[in-house]
Amino acid sequence: MPPRPFTLDPILHLDTVEVARLELCRVLLMRDQTYPWLILVPARAGLRDLDDLDDDHQHLVMGEISATSRALKTVFSPHKINVAALGNVVEQLHIHVIARFKNDPAWPAPVWGAHPAVDYPDAQRSATVDKIRGALAKPGPGVRCV
Repeated sequence: MPPRPFTLDPILHLDTVEVARLELCRVLLMRDQTYPWLILVPARAGLRDLDDLDDDHQHLVMGEISATSRALKTVFSPHKINVAALGNVVEQLHIHVIARFKNDPAWPAPVWGAHPAVDYPDAQRSATVDKIRGALAKPGPGVRCV
């Protein structure tokens, strides 16, 4: 029997826009202009937790988390990068990579539930995606866009 195809969870599909496809993960921009917020989704069916990845893919996802963190630092110069894999609402394995600033509305608390999401205006969303995509396209150790 062939493996199940990868499909993006419907909630992630509604809440994000695709930025790039790395070797393992889809890189998605959260539709919330309050925080530069990326979500990495390993493009493999049936994953719920990080330990569902084999050893090689665990190393690969860590490299992709680092690459997206560097891209956010390059584009936005945040004070801190937060990384989390919760999955309590969306069970599909996904990793949040969020640029944080001392003056953001949730600082220093977590962003979840701090306030309702405010989507980007179309032009600003497109420009943000282009900037992040450009930063991801720069050569980095062990990561490549596909």
